[in-house]
Amino acid sequence: MPPTLASLVQHSALKLTVRAGADRLDTPVRWAHASELADPVPYMDGGELLLVTATNLDAENADSMRRYVRRLAGAGVAGVGFAVGVNYEDVPRALVEAAEEAGLPLLEVPRRTPFLAISKAVSAAIAADQYRAVTAGFEAQRELTKAALAGDGPADLLARLAAHIDGWAALYDTSGAVLAAAPDWAARRAARLTPDVERLRDRPAPASVVVGDSEDRVELQSLGTGRRARGALAVGTGAALGTAERYAVHSAVALLTLTTARSRSLQGAEQRLGAAVLRMLLAGQPDHARAVAGDLYGGLLDAPFRLLIAEAAAPAGPALFTETMEAAAARSGEALLLVPEGEGERVVVLAADGGAAVAACAAYAEAQDDRAPREGGAEDSDIVVGLSAPAGPIAVSAAYKQAEQALSVARRRGRALVEHEELAAGSVLPLLADDAVRAFADGMLRALHEHDAKGRGDLVASLRAWLSRHGQWDAAAADLGVHRHTLRYRMRRVEEILGRSLDDPDVRMELWLALKATAATTPAEEDSGS
Repeated sequence: MPPTLASLVQHSALKLTVRAGADRLDTPVRWAHASELADPVPYMDGGELLLVTATNLDAENADSMRRYVRRLAGAGVAGVGFAVGVNYEDVPRALVEAAEEAGLPLLEVPRRTPFLAISKAVSAAIAADQYRAVTAGFEAQRELTKAALAGDGPADLLARLAAHIDGWAALYDTSGAVLAAAPDWAARRAARLTPDVERLRDRPAPASVVVGDSEDRVELQSLGTGRRARGALAVGTGAALGTAERYAVHSAVALLTLTTARSRSLQGAEQRLGAAVLRMLLAGQPDHARAVAGDLYGGLLDAPFRLLIAEAAAPAGPALFTETMEAAAARSGEALLLVPEGEGERVVVLAADGGAAVAACAAYAEAQDDRAPREGGAEDSDIVVGLSAPAGPIAVSAAYKQAEQALSVARRRGRALVEHEELAAGSVLPLLADDAVRAFADGMLRALHEHDAKGRGDLVASLRAWLSRHGQWDAAAADLGVHRHTLRYRMRRVEEILGRSLDDPDVRMELWLALKATAATTPAEEDSGS
């Protein structure tokens, strides 16, 4: 602890006597300063023990002393030391009463005690306190380093940190979820700070912020040295951190940052291995892939998994998305195969079907859709994700195609996530809104529209009616109000103009989809073709 007025009064060599403010002797003293100015306040920082002999003061004037003492108290002066036997044989009564009234401690300094002795005593006490703080800080650093090197995770490090600061500590991942806390009861307290951690995450690392309520004072520190924070540390105490506690917190931040950086390096090596496993699976070599996967990814290949492809829809890319999935997998103990593609703009992931990582993916996408509803595009989303159906090692190539198809639909529909099952269970008609499909349809039907525009017959309407009636001549002719021979003639003209046979089912399918894509049908006609 820094020196206090009480410790100076108890200093046997100083022989100080308390004349006022005996109930405030626990006030810390930041420095001892002698000044005979009538108004020394402009030169004070607060926390000083002001030493005076009253050379330039009317110390026996009650009004003058009241103004003088009030100004000192307002400036945060810790107390006044009045030397007797110099200008006054005793401490003037006016000064004592003014100090009592203002609640400012007043110490009598005997003639045989020079001000320099008091300054030296304060300086020595401050130096001793700083030495104790540094020593305690180094001791904390040693303990925290041992905990970090033990390789048992952050729990032990946080426990030792909490003991050093006489409070609690918690570690967060990049999503703001609590990874560990000490003591155990602090996990619930730490979870309430997730919104504050999310705001801190958006600031370049390193960054810190003080939050809290009547319950405690909490300091949040980001972890990492790059543009994006890799996590956060929270420490909760009953008061502001002292020097020793500050050393401990800074050591913990450094160690956790190094641990995070080491984890990222290991993760890079795991991703390279994962890329090799994925290439083998896509090449139809599941046995070789399983042999390379070993214990790291082997368990993932023993049960149904999902393949997802996430693509950047914003400059930030899918970094936060993948970190969220990694954190979810780590908390649940799941294996997660993650392979970046295209300078980090895309990422391919194999995750256990029904596991925490897939659930985190869905929750992340849902939060994006709720936060930024869009129409016709995913520009406001961080990522766009396509998710395959459950698959096994022998079907990875098909799962990859499913994820690509779902990703294309998600991008077109302006959604953060589309699952392949949605495509299989839904209608193909919404897919026809794609610009490329419209361009194909316009090109395919252009000659027929040009023919009709010259007044040579309604070939487009006739084709639509004939297709909607599945080639039934009488029913289609009745819909058009023409003779069936007229309709047969028109269909021959369609074949001649397009250069394609209507007997080919692929041609009929392409023409029907082209008519749908150009939105040429009426609602009634659409119903008849359903």
